[in-house]
Amino acid sequence: MTSRQRPLVGVSLKMYFGLARTRSYLTEVAALGAHAEACGVDAFVIPDFLSITTGIDLLRGTGIAVGAQDASWEDFGALTGEVSPAALAEAGVRYVELGHAERRRMFAEDDIVTARKAAAVARNGLVPLICFGENTRVDVEDAARVTIAQVLAALEDVPPEAEVVLGYEPNWAIGASEPASAEHVVGVTTRLREAVAHRTGTTRILYGGSAGPGLFAQVADGVDGLFLGRFAHDVANFRTVISEIGATRGTGPGTHDA
Repeated sequence: MTSRQRPLVGVSLKMYFGLARTRSYLTEVAALGAHAEACGVDAFVIPDFLSITTGIDLLRGTGIAVGAQDASWEDFGALTGEVSPAALAEAGVRYVELGHAERRRMFAEDDIVTARKAAAVARNGLVPLICFGENTRVDVEDAARVTIAQVLAALEDVPPEAEVVLGYEPNWAIGASEPASAEHVVGVTTRLREAVAHRTGTTRILYGGSAGPGLFAQVADGVDGLFLGRFAHDVANFRTVISEIGATRGTGPGTHDA
């Protein structure tokens, strides 16, 4: 297996739930903490901004981290409607999702914006979760060329010793009925791992884009985990994926790292 980083799995709730539904969901997810630890898998949830402190309270002590869906490139200032990465760190957030295809498409965020935000997140001791992916179906070499350029641009001002998570989400696979093929995912992420091999900080690669149960074993040679979407709205699916990752990576109950 290419990577032996501790596996990681998480879900972004985007703007699907209201406050009551989010609280109920997070309460269910809290019960997965012991299972994730037994499986040797790190886990996180990224709720909407209004629910972040609720999530931190509900998940405290469970081992499941809380993330944010975005952050400003400034720590503080006259930036109406923005969210400070310094304040997110103060609240207890660990991961900050950046550069998602929806942010790029709907809010015109480019590589420069993503890079500024990633630098701000890292300097506040948080972990940038940088999303990237090609827009259309192309072969592995072309997809790797596009995505490596996105990642290197986003990491330009992030110290090489900082921890980062790289979320590969081919835009054409987001919300699709099927994920990208295993051959494609492994091909692109293997090339990406080579491109960031100079980094000294923990650098984990996730696959997202219609990711769900049954997928990890197919792509494990290229990635360290999965970034889940609507499949994980059913907490039973979230638990199943955690179990599958632990079993595949040899970190689950009754297994050991090779």
